[in-house]
Amino acid sequence: MSTPSNSTVSVPTNAFAHPDRFVERHLGPDADAQAHMLSTLGYASLDACIADAVPHSIRRTEPLALPAPLSESAVLTRLRELAGKNQVFRSYLGLGYHDCLIPPVIQRNLFENPGWYTQYTPYQAEIAQGRLEGLLNFQTMICDLTALPVANASLLDEATAAAEAMTMARAAAPAGRTRFAVAADCHPQTIGVLRTRAEPLGITIDVIDVISNELLTADESTFGVLLQYPGSDGAVRDPRASIATAKAAGAVVVVATDLLALCLLTPPGELGADIAIGSAQRFGVPLGYGGPHAAFLACREEFRRQLPGRIVGLSKDVHGQPALRLALQTREQHIR
Repeated sequence: MSTPSNSTVSVPTNAFAHPDRFVERHLGPDADAQAHMLSTLGYASLDACIADAVPHSIRRTEPLALPAPLSESAVLTRLRELAGKNQVFRSYLGLGYHDCLIPPVIQRNLFENPGWYTQYTPYQAEIAQGRLEGLLNFQTMICDLTALPVANASLLDEATAAAEAMTMARAAAPAGRTRFAVAADCHPQTIGVLRTRAEPLGITIDVIDVISNELLTADESTFGVLLQYPGSDGAVRDPRASIATAKAAGAVVVVATDLLALCLLTPPGELGADIAIGSAQRFGVPLGYGGPHAAFLACREEFRRQLPGRIVGLSKDVHGQPALRLALQTREQHIR
C-alpha cells in the first residue's frame, strides 16, 4: 500500500535520537545529588568547594593556551604531519627495554589462546588452571635460567623487583645494618626506585662506580649489594670478585640480569648470587611506552619465606588428581 503524495506523515520528534546515551546510564551524581553533597559540606557551588580543596599554589589562574578547534579530518592531517617529523633511531642501550618480534603463530595460539585466561580479573590467577599452568611454566623457566631454586610468579617491573629484593636482603642480613651498595651501571630507573623506597625505611643507598673500581665494597654496615649483569652500558663484567667481597662481609648479593643474556652467560646462581631479579619483557611483551612489564625474582631456598608476591605449586584436588594452586602468597585476602 502506497502513501498518497499529498499526504502528511507524522514523524516523532525523538525518532532519530540515539537509543543508548551514556549520559543517561552514568552512575555518577546528578544535579540533585551534587546539590545535596554541597549543602552537607557547606558550599554554595562546586567552584567554591574546589577553591578550598585545591591549594592555591598549584591552581592555574589564566585559561589554557589551546589552539583553535579542528574538524576530525583536519586533526588526522595534523597528526600525520607531526608523526612525519619523528626520526627513528636504533638504541643499543636498552636500559632494560627491548623491542620484540612475535611470530603470528605464537601470538594466535599462545598469547591469544583463551585456554590461558578467563574474563575474570587477570591477577586472580587461581580462577583458571590454564593461567596457573602458564605461571608455573614461567617460574620453571626463571629457575632454569638463573640457576636458583625458587622463583615467584612475577612482579610489576625490574625496578620494583630490585626494591623488593633490597627489603628481602635487609630482613635476611644481620640486624642493625643500614647500607645497601648499588653498582653505578645499574639501570637509572632502578636506582631511582631504590632511593625512593629506601628513604622511609632508613636505608642508605651507596652508589659505587664499579667501572673504575673493580670491587663493589662491603663492610659490617652493609646488608646487601646490587649488581647489574650485563650493565646498562651493555658491558659484561665478571661479578665473582664483588660477590665474594660481599659474601665475606655477610651481605646478601642481588643480581639484576637479562634473561636472554643468561642463555649464554653464567647464571647468577652459579656465580654465588643469593637473589636474581629482572624484567620478563624480553620474552614477547611489547614496549608499551616504557612499561610496566612483568618482572621476575628468584632466590635461594633460605630466602623463600621473604619472597614477595605469589608462588604457583602443584598439589592434588579432592579426587586425588594433580591440581595447580597458589602457595606462600602474601595477598591479604588469602592469609590464614
